[in-house]
Parts: sequence; structure tokens; C-alpha cells
Amino acid sequence: MSAPDPDEGHARPIPQPKGNRPADDDAYVVDTRRKVRLSRPAPAARPTPAPAPPVRPTRAMPTATPPPAPVATPRPASRPAGPPPGPGAGPGRAAYPVAGPGRPGRRRVHLRRWLALLMLLVVGFLTYVVVVPVRAWSNVERVANAPASSPPDTSGKTYLLVGSDSREGLTAAQQAELSTGPDDGGGKRTDSIMLVHVSARGGKPVIVSIPRDSYVPIPGRSSNKINAAFAFGGAKLLTETIEQVTGLHIDGYLEVGFGGFARIVDSLGGVDICVARDMKDGLAGIDLKAGCQLLNGKNALGYVRSRHSDPRGDLGRAERQRQFLGAVMKKAATPSTVLVPSRYTAVADAASAGLTVGEGTSLSDAVAIMQALRAVGNGEGLSLQVPIETAALQTKNAGVAVKWNTTQAKALFTQLRNDEPLTAPPPGSVP
Repeated sequence: MSAPDPDEGHARPIPQPKGNRPADDDAYVVDTRRKVRLSRPAPAARPTPAPAPPVRPTRAMPTATPPPAPVATPRPASRPAGPPPGPGAGPGRAAYPVAGPGRPGRRRVHLRRWLALLMLLVVGFLTYVVVVPVRAWSNVERVANAPASSPPDTSGKTYLLVGSDSREGLTAAQQAELSTGPDDGGGKRTDSIMLVHVSARGGKPVIVSIPRDSYVPIPGRSSNKINAAFAFGGAKLLTETIEQVTGLHIDGYLEVGFGGFARIVDSLGGVDICVARDMKDGLAGIDLKAGCQLLNGKNALGYVRSRHSDPRGDLGRAERQRQFLGAVMKKAATPSTVLVPSRYTAVADAASAGLTVGEGTSLSDAVAIMQALRAVGNGEGLSLQVPIETAALQTKNAGVAVKWNTTQAKALFTQLRNDEPLTAPPPGSVP
């Protein structure tokens, strides 16, 4: 029986390798499986994991060193808040944009650009509106119409508007189409004579028709129909006759012929007019039914020329002429005419080709005439006729003529001469 081991029941030392080693060079096993979290506390509800089982030391291992905690760099107090500087920032430039997140500075730049563009368009449009009629006005034919002596001028302006039967510029085919007939060589005659008065005291614009068969004294001639003055001495003798009969100073003269009238209407694309009754007139070349309709140049010319189909003869024709001129100017001033360059230019060119103006008549005078006609077309002016006593005056040298009502006619002309604001037609002035 072997002897009992004396060390049984006691711990035995771990055998050490032989050799010279320091006494404190013992090896330990370090558990590095758990990661160190910096500045983040563990959740309170999370259970603490159980410690790892002891590991027998085997050999020397390096001790893990946790990385250093990051150090926050303090922000400069003078640095403005906002996005980092864009490319190109450097000395002499702002490191950060001055504007806030919405870049209001850039929006202001865009707004200024749009305003500049808008102003450029407005200036261009106004230039176009002015240049077109000025260019056309330079091509208008001019005639001497001022008599040697005239009545004294007044504060208001009175203009003479004449529609002649001139065929100038019309071919034989056009004369046949418009039913004007050929020129018989007897000189120009007037189909319409109107006075256009523009008040300087706030009164309504006034258009006064003078029947072409009015029996009046003609300077240097005996009494005759007033259109004979135009046939005898043209614009000058007609102006002198009207000034002496009415006592009014004529400030401007404007004349339109047959061809010019038709071209103006066609350049507008026609004019809307309400025909009061059926009109069929072979001499004027029309066959119109009653009712509102669009008239082209040919029918418009026949409408204002016809008197054989009107029971009131020349008086009815004068009323239709005032009506139609107002409608023409109303159409000419609409956006559909002014804002369409081709139409606006065509109207200006047609007017310049068909107009004859007095030597002392300016573009501003022509504009005043057209504005007065437009006012009448809009119902903002007065459309009158010289007061008539009879349209069947028997004369020895001129046949049947029109006789004015002397008292009422003088009263009307006195009001115009004194530039008294008219708000309603005077007695006898409405046919």
C-alpha cells in the first residue's frame, strides 16, 4: 500500500518554465470583448450583463487603451450664422452671404429686371402709337384754305370737315365698283359739310351738319347752294363762305374723298351700323335691309351718299353721315385696332392717302376732330344740324334749296362763337 500524498487536499502551484524571469512577470488574461461607449450612458432599464467567467492566464497580452474623447472646437463669436461660403470667397469678399435663407437680395434683383423690361415695353408701345400716325401725317396732301380775313378767334376751336366727291386715286374699275360714276370734269363737289366744335370750357363736343343745298350768299358770287362755293373756289372759298355766314373762326380744315373713305372703312375690317329702314339706291349702289350690320367700304360709302331712298332727302343723309363718322372713330379707337400693328398701320396709311388738310391744320387739330367724332359715337357729344325753316325753297338760279331758320341758326352760332358749354341741343338743331 503506497504512502499517502502529503499534498493531497492542498493547491498545487502551476509549474513554471525554467529560466531566469522576473518574479512579477505573471501573465493574466484580459477580456476585451466589451466595447467602451463614450459619453453615452447605458439605458436604465437594461440589465447589467453577467461577468465573464474567469480565464486562466496563459501568456502576456497587451492591455487595450480606450481612444481619447473628441474635443469640441468652440465656434467663433463673430462668425455669422448661415450656410458655408460658396466658391470664390476670399480676401476682400464676404465669407458668408448677407441675405438670409430666402435670398431676398436675389429676388429684388429679379424684380428690378422685370420692372425694367416692363418699362421698356411701355416706352416701345407708346413710341409705336405715336410714330405711326406722325409718319402717315407727313404724307397727307395739303391745301390752302385760309381766307384773307377771318372773324376774331375765340377760346374754343371750330373745325371744318368736308366730304367731297373726289375720285382722285380711283381707277375706272373702282369707280364702277363704288358706284361713284366717272368724273364729269365739273370740279369737285361736297357731299357733306360739318362743323366740329371743341369747347375749352368743359362743354360737350358738338358736330353740326350744314346741308349742302343750303342757300347762302357766296363772297364774290351771288347767293347759291353752299356746295357751289366748293365747286367755284375749292377749300378756300368754302371756308370763307362759312365764316361769313356763321361768324365763326375756322381753326382747321379736313377733307376726305370717296376713295379715301372706302379705304378707311375696309382697313378697319368694316364698321357696325344700325340701318333704320330698308335702303335700295341704284345711284349709290346699295341694297341694305333694316337692322344692325357690318358694312364694308362699298356699302358704307353708299350709305352716307344715298338720299333718293331717304324720305327726308339731304337732311336724312346728313344725319346718317354724322352717325357713321361717329361709328368709324369708335371702331378706330378700339384695342382691336390699336393693338394690332398691321391694322393700326393700315388705318393710318388709308387715312393719309384719302385726306386733304389745310396748310395751317396741325396733327393735334386732326386728333381733336377725331376725338370729337368718337365722343359723338359714344353718346358723349352732341350731334346737331343747322336749324331749318324749309327744305323746299324755290330759287331762280339754284332750283330747290334749303333755307335756314335765321333766328335759331344765329342763336346756335352765337353760342359756339362764345364757347358756351352745351349740354343739350338748342331749339331747332335736331332734325
